[in-house]
Amino acid sequence: MKLLVPVKRVVDYNVKIRVLADETGVDLANVKMSMNPFDEIAVEAAVRFKEAGIASEVIVLSIGADAVVETLRAGLAMGADRAIHIKTDLHVEPLAAASLIAAIAMSEKPDIIITGKQAIDDDANQTGQMLAAKLGWGQACSASKIDFEQGRAAIVREVDGGLLSVSLQLPCVITTDLRLNTPRYASLPNIMKARSRPVQVVLAEELGVDLTPRQKILKVQTPPKRQAGRKVANVDELVRVLQQEANIL
Repeated sequence: MKLLVPVKRVVDYNVKIRVLADETGVDLANVKMSMNPFDEIAVEAAVRFKEAGIASEVIVLSIGADAVVETLRAGLAMGADRAIHIKTDLHVEPLAAASLIAAIAMSEKPDIIITGKQAIDDDANQTGQMLAAKLGWGQACSASKIDFEQGRAAIVREVDGGLLSVSLQLPCVITTDLRLNTPRYASLPNIMKARSRPVQVVLAEELGVDLTPRQKILKVQTPPKRQAGRKVANVDELVRVLQQEANIL
């Protein structure tokens, strides 16, 4: 079984985001970048399947400029076998990303594509679903448990009413949620080995995908500061404040 794991390079989740002075975007100058946390979970799941003898090969894939090679090498250090870099300097929106990944999937022919449910930079939660539609494959989103039964993928996902179990025929697309696993820390020897591993480079324009942006960012603003709490003497005062000051009753 071959697994393809798309990963995205994002601002590290520990970094406090700063908005540019002209409010056109986020300041990325001298900011620590890392693999999207949900994608780390996907890589961990794929490597565990390989270690269990379920998967024979794990391929990590990323889209972007030369800097994403660092993210791919992090995936190799975690245990992936190969890395594919779809090279482009353009900003890639979810639909374009899904189209690029689908183009690679058509040539690599993986049995499962497993990726994070969303990226923490745009929180779009769209690429996995669009990718499944592009390929015409079954999909299970926000998986908190993945098993294999009689050649099918058995997925458990959390929903508002509890747990939902889904059975998928292969090939399929799975997106991962936080509770699926805890990603490992790559060992220093594996990190050093990953630095010398080859990364396959594919130019985005060679895949015949339209990367023209379909969205326009009008303004990026810092969220307003949270106001301090307030104590009230009794229920009557609470109701009055909610009615007359907060205007929510």
